[in-house]
Amino acid sequence: MICSRCIMDHSDPDLVLDANGMCNHCRRYDEQVRDHVRTGAEGRRQLDGHVTRITAAGLGKPYDCIIGVSGGVDSTFVAWKVKALGLRPLAVHLDNGWDSEIAISNIKTVLERMGIDLHTEVLDWEEFRDIQLAFLKASVPDAEIPSDHAIFACLYHTATRHGVTDVITGVNIRTETHMPAAWSQGHFDFGYIRDVQRQFGTRPIRHLPHYSFYEYLTAFRSTHQTLNILDYTDYSKSEALVLLEKDLGWRDYGGKHYESIYTRWYQGVYLPRKFGYDKRRSHLSSRICSGELTREFALEEIAKPPYAPPLQEEDMAYVAKKFGLTRDGLAALIAAPPRRFADFDSYEKRAARPWFKALRSGYQLAKRVVGAGPRG
Repeated sequence: MICSRCIMDHSDPDLVLDANGMCNHCRRYDEQVRDHVRTGAEGRRQLDGHVTRITAAGLGKPYDCIIGVSGGVDSTFVAWKVKALGLRPLAVHLDNGWDSEIAISNIKTVLERMGIDLHTEVLDWEEFRDIQLAFLKASVPDAEIPSDHAIFACLYHTATRHGVTDVITGVNIRTETHMPAAWSQGHFDFGYIRDVQRQFGTRPIRHLPHYSFYEYLTAFRSTHQTLNILDYTDYSKSEALVLLEKDLGWRDYGGKHYESIYTRWYQGVYLPRKFGYDKRRSHLSSRICSGELTREFALEEIAKPPYAPPLQEEDMAYVAKKFGLTRDGLAALIAAPPRRFADFDSYEKRAARPWFKALRSGYQLAKRVVGAGPRG
């Protein structure tokens, strides 16, 4: 069965179709766009308010906001938009050892043309390789979680070091709403990463940027503000591609997040072969709902291989070599029985335990009592 509006199907084990054949992702898309996306005059008005606040908070500081850059289209457009709004960003890039040549070139070319400073956080490769390999050995679909987690932790920790309150991201509802939870979980959960590494890694985690349990619970709300700027603009990925190529010398890399060789292999080889998950299905579905693509075009695209089969085989050999595996050894990891986020310890599980709930309730009660103060 496939959704009557988008192209999501039961490769998402939690897919629910209504009486009209429309899926739960499309319904959530409509709700989130209604509640959170502001375009046109209203979007400009609200975005102007954010810019005024960010500018005021950054007075006297070298930078007034932090942005992440990967060399991809969304983050590059964010850099262009932030600069066009007159803000003074510090760009942060996480080098996890897998950047493609195109990604490196895009970052350098674009930031130099716009006069944006760059901080690159270079991960300890031996440690990070061991963590990534642990996730493959764990046989979970979340093999990109270590990178995603480190990226966001790095953004907020860099903001803290520079005394900056605002982190501006390229996360947006219109192109990312259809991602099933079963396909990827635990993005902010270092407890999950730590348990996978404990069971399948060979060394302790000492250097990976990560969220503490407190940071996980608060999402940095007490110290930082997050602005998903694309939700306040009339953002079209296809139009952004044209703008970036024409004005900034940006080069296309062939797929969403394919600026990373590992991500290209993970999305185009590992997930489809091991779990039957094709992330293009979710990306295309969101763009159908946003009006950028027709359903017919998306169905034609999803019928094609994720990327050229010869390059898939090259990537298999490259990934295996970089992990110190034979190609057959990597294929065996793909063939191993799958496991899930729920099979491991995590911050999420810790927060749900009765002792922690009781502790949190007691803390909140104490705050209310102290806040009430003495009565005379």
